[in-house]
Amino acid sequence: MPNRPTRRRAASDTRVSAGSAASANERSARHPHPGPAGNTPEEPARSEAHGDSDRGFFGQPRSLATVFGVEMWERFSFYGMQGILLIYLYYSASEGGLGLPQATAAGIVGAYGGSVYLATIIGAWLADRLLGSERVLFYSAVVIMLGHIGLALIPGFAGVGVGLVLVALGSGGLKANATSVVGTLYTPDDVRRDAGFSLFYLGINLGAFLGPILTGLLQTTLGFHWGFGLAAVGMFIGLVQYSFGRKRLPVEAHEIPNPLPRGKRPMWIGIAVGAVVVILIAVLLGLITADNLALIVIGLTVVAAIAYFAVILSSSRLSSTERTRVFGFIPLFIVSVAFWSLYQQQFTVLTIYSDKRLNRDLFGWEMPVSWVQSINPIFIIILSGVFAAIWTKLGRRQPTTPVKFALGAIVMGLAFWLFLPFANGGENTTPLLAIVGILFTFTVAELFISPIGLSVTTKLAPAVFHTQMVALFFLSVALGTAIAGQLAELYSPTNEVPYFGVLGLVAVIVGVLLWVASRGVLRLMKGVR
Repeated sequence: MPNRPTRRRAASDTRVSAGSAASANERSARHPHPGPAGNTPEEPARSEAHGDSDRGFFGQPRSLATVFGVEMWERFSFYGMQGILLIYLYYSASEGGLGLPQATAAGIVGAYGGSVYLATIIGAWLADRLLGSERVLFYSAVVIMLGHIGLALIPGFAGVGVGLVLVALGSGGLKANATSVVGTLYTPDDVRRDAGFSLFYLGINLGAFLGPILTGLLQTTLGFHWGFGLAAVGMFIGLVQYSFGRKRLPVEAHEIPNPLPRGKRPMWIGIAVGAVVVILIAVLLGLITADNLALIVIGLTVVAAIAYFAVILSSSRLSSTERTRVFGFIPLFIVSVAFWSLYQQQFTVLTIYSDKRLNRDLFGWEMPVSWVQSINPIFIIILSGVFAAIWTKLGRRQPTTPVKFALGAIVMGLAFWLFLPFANGGENTTPLLAIVGILFTFTVAELFISPIGLSVTTKLAPAVFHTQMVALFFLSVALGTAIAGQLAELYSPTNEVPYFGVLGLVAVIVGVLLWVASRGVLRLMKGVR
C-alpha cells in the first residue's frame, strides 16, 4: 500500500494510537485530496466538533456519541452472533442446529475470526485509496447488517456462507476505520483525547457484554435464528443513529489520504473480480471445503505476512535503523501469533467446554452457553484502568515491551493449565467460578500484549511503511485466530490433559524464550522500549 502524503502523517499517527487502544479493549482492533466541500452526509463542512469548544457528550465532542453508538451496536451484534455461532453449527437439527461435526464447526469459526482481521487490511486500503474512513465505516455497517439478516433468514449452510462472508468483510472494514474517525474529532493537543478514547472503548465493551447475554436468551427460548435476528436489529439501530449523526463529523473523517488514480481503478476492479472468481471456482471444485477452511486462511495469512516483511525489509527507502527495528519486530510478531492462537479459543474450545463441561446452573436455571463470552468484557473494563495506572506509576521503571510480551505469553500458558484440575471430569461438573477465574487470567495475559502491540508497532514502523506495519500486527491476530480454530479441532472432553497441558507448555516456553532474548530484541528495537 503506497504510503500517505507527508501532510497526513499526524493523522496517520492518530489513527494508529487509537487502534492500539481499540485492540486492548475489544479483546482482541485498527486502524490506518479532500473531497469537495459541502454540508451533506457524504462531504460535510468542517465541524466545530473538531475543536475543544464542543463538549456535548460527557465533556467530549457531540460526534463522539455518533461513533460510540455505531461501534457499541456493532460489537453487540458481532459478539452476540459469535456467542451462539459455534453451537449452531454443531448442534443437531432437533436442537435447531446444522449438525456439523464439532471439529469442522470449530475450524469454521476460527477461519471466520481470522478472516475478520484479514479484512481490516482491505478496509484500511479502501479508506486510504478510494473512499475515506467515514464512508468505509458506514458502508461496512450496512454490510454487517445484511450478513446478520442472511444468518437469520436464509436456512441451512447457505445462510452461514452468505452471512459469515458479509459479516467478516463488514467487521474488518468497520474495525479498520472506527478509531480513525474518532481520532479526527480532536486536535493533536486536545487534552480530552485520552478520556474520549476511554469512553469510546467503554462502548465497545458494553456491546461485547450485552450481545452474548441477549442473543443467548433468545437462542435458548426461541431458537438460533431469533438470536441472529437480534444481532441484525442491533446493527440496524446503530446504523440509524449513525446516519443522523454522520453529517456532523469533521471533514478530516472524509479525506482520502492517498487517492488511487482513476486510470488504475479498472486494474484493481479486475483484481477483485478475479479473486472472487478464483474462490468460487475453488469452492465448486471442492478445493475449499468446510473441513480445510481454517488451513486455507492460515496459509493465506502466512503468505501475506511473509510478503509484507519482504517488501518492507527489501525497500531502499529504509534507513539502517528502521530496517533493524523491523527485524526487532519479528520476535514480537511470533509471540503475538502464539498468544492469539490460545486466547481466541474463547470462541471455539471455551464455547464447547461451556456447553459440555461447565455447570451452568444458576439457582435452578441453566445459563445459556453464550453468557460465558460476557465475562471477559467485564474484566477488561475493570482491569484496563488498573494496568494503565500501574504503567503510569512505574514510568521508566516499567518492563520493556519484549518483557511484557513474554509475560503475556507465560500468563496465557498458565491460564490453560488452570483447566487441568478439572480435566476429564463428568459432564457439566466444572464450577462456574473456575471459568470466571480462568477468564480473569486470560484478561491479565491480554493486557500484557494487546494494548502494547499496536503501540510498539507504530514506534518500530519505518516512516514510509506506517500503515503496512500496522497491517502486519493485524496479520498476527488473523494468523493466531485461524490457528485457534485449527487447534480446536483437536479438542475433546476426553483428551483435556494433553490438550491444555501441551498448549499451555508451548505458550510458557515461547514466553520464557522471549524473556531470555529480551535484551537482544531490545537492542534491535534501537531505543524503542
